[in-house]
Amino acid sequence: MKIRFLIKSLVCFIFAACQNNDTDKNWTVYHGDKSASHYSSINQINKENVTQLEIVWEYNTGDHDERSQIQCNPLAIDGVLYGTSPQLKLFALNAATGENIWTFDPFQGKQAQGVNRGVVYWTDNETEVIFFSAGSFLYAINAQTGRPIMTFGTKGKIDLHDGLDREGIEKYDIVSNSPGIIYKDLIIMGMRVSEGEVAAPGHIRAFDVRTGKRKWIFHTIPHPDEFGYETWPADAWKTVGGANNWSGFSLDEQRGIVYVPTGSPSFDFHGGNRHGSNLFGNSLIALNAETGKRLWHFQTIHHDIWDRDLPCQPNLVTLYQDEIKVDAVAQLTKHGVVFLFNRVTGEPIFPIEERPAPGSLLTNEENWPTQPFPIKPPPFSRQVFTEDLITNISEESHAYVKEQLKGKHYGHKFTPPSEWGTVIFPGFDGGAEYGGGAVSPKGIMYVNANEMAWILTMVMVKSEDKKGKIGKGRQIYMKNCAVCHKADRKGGLEFSPSLIDINKKYNREGIIEYIKTGKGRMPGFRHLPEDELNVLVDYLFDVKTVNWENLDTKTNPTEREIPYTFTGYNRFVDQDGYPAVKPPWGTLNAIDLNKGELLWKVPLGEYPELTEKGIHQTGAENYGGPLLTGSGLIFIAATKDEKFRAFDSENGDLLWETQLPAGGYTSPMTYSVDGVQYVVIACGGGKMGTKSGDSYVAFRLPENLN
Repeated sequence: MKIRFLIKSLVCFIFAACQNNDTDKNWTVYHGDKSASHYSSINQINKENVTQLEIVWEYNTGDHDERSQIQCNPLAIDGVLYGTSPQLKLFALNAATGENIWTFDPFQGKQAQGVNRGVVYWTDNETEVIFFSAGSFLYAINAQTGRPIMTFGTKGKIDLHDGLDREGIEKYDIVSNSPGIIYKDLIIMGMRVSEGEVAAPGHIRAFDVRTGKRKWIFHTIPHPDEFGYETWPADAWKTVGGANNWSGFSLDEQRGIVYVPTGSPSFDFHGGNRHGSNLFGNSLIALNAETGKRLWHFQTIHHDIWDRDLPCQPNLVTLYQDEIKVDAVAQLTKHGVVFLFNRVTGEPIFPIEERPAPGSLLTNEENWPTQPFPIKPPPFSRQVFTEDLITNISEESHAYVKEQLKGKHYGHKFTPPSEWGTVIFPGFDGGAEYGGGAVSPKGIMYVNANEMAWILTMVMVKSEDKKGKIGKGRQIYMKNCAVCHKADRKGGLEFSPSLIDINKKYNREGIIEYIKTGKGRMPGFRHLPEDELNVLVDYLFDVKTVNWENLDTKTNPTEREIPYTFTGYNRFVDQDGYPAVKPPWGTLNAIDLNKGELLWKVPLGEYPELTEKGIHQTGAENYGGPLLTGSGLIFIAATKDEKFRAFDSENGDLLWETQLPAGGYTSPMTYSVDGVQYVVIACGGGKMGTKSGDSYVAFRLPENLN
């Protein structure tokens, strides 16, 4: 029996090797594995045959609207694909045919809130569970039936408002958009919170996978007697929010270390209520995955006032320094640099310098005097906006942007926010963004980047009487709504429509309910008192009979801890809507993390109408990361031109491209079924003004090539 078993094992091993690494056939974790490598050793599709890829199936969820998106990097496990729809329905498909097996709708037909970037798989070899988050809830769903596991939390779900160690935040906006990560019998979770003045704290928690019971919590805004408490004003933990993980985790399973990147404290652009360096905002934190205890940390931005959240999972890599093997962790940033650390000790692999940064230009603000600059690797996107970077695609564009630049504040990587407008470059969405980067087993990182400038303009929050121009309704609007819908109520971003004449689309009760609960990317504002909600709607509906004098509570904006809001997220563009900087506007980069060197950089994406005019190699704004395969291919969609491409990882040569039904603003994935390799990308569109979609598209080689 023993000999027969050994022979059978050897045959299985040989068969697996001949089936293009079939042992690596699954895609079981968000972005490939717990090291966030975005890598699969499957190599059936290679540089020679990639041009023969064809669509083998397309699954339409049927539930998108004009502003919806799909940002999900799905899982594929033993022939079953698990993903989410624009309205955050969880589904299981036959991974070879795209046929639906089951669908679970957490909102039961109502409008979904937020986006979902992936799901989590766990099994104890008896039960298979898909954990996924929708709105403020974490669900445990039976992977075979699509039904909630009733023993988890309350009838299959837990509310992420609960167990945050702060009172009175039940109505605060909390949405979990990126999947957690499994360590033993724990699921470790982050969440997205409001980035405005009123926000929940972004603490990290671990829950029992069977019961949903909280097992540990790490306070990212430290409580008294905890490390980092002194980097905030006294008792800031009771009122300040943010410092959250919305971008996901990576895990060194062998060592039991989870790596947590965090975002900025709230409010994003002014820290009058949080003087200090603000640990653990904008930090890479190494925690004991069993207990949640801090092992080490590094803060990439001190006292962030630029919205420089760490936007993606860190990559766990093995490097060679002077022929010595080093287990490292690499963290990409919005401002276009890579921080590299020893995975165990937290020591930098290459030097990091603290350099002086400009002082504040705003009332009641205290900028941190220095900021960290990694010496290696070099930045993978341009770092400082200057006049010589003004677009050169035409004389008209150059002249227009130069005129718009007058009076703006720029010229330093950390130019502070201002009332006359500050050029943020790299822009609010990177540099790197939520798609993250791929890393090869040899320590080569591949990352796409945006090369876009944005304009940040701060405005005083004033409350004047009826003879003034603002009034209480305007004040409430500027604090809570202007971030997305702009100060003039005309909207602008893909998820923020104009509110002009909103009373023609909604009645009073409808708009109040909309504001309370949120919709799609819009968060809910349940924390607003009823009187403020009514005054806000009066302002939106242009009611002229409001007694502003009786509603005034603050007449001197300098008395406020945060006396400012801002006019919204505004891309800096020319008269035709093209980026204000010289091309390239989007790039794909290869970085040798062993040596800290940039290997190559190529434009990513194009504007077809500019190409027709002879303006080539512009690159395009992009969202969503790469996939790297064992055959040396980089698959990436991401771009505004809605194409899907394959590049040669050795030199960045474009090998193949195809048009998608809608933009693929997420990372692709790959797997094999019965020895056949598939590559899948979610096509949800809905960003950068592109159309929304509702499909997952699967590619494979023709049958005669498999």
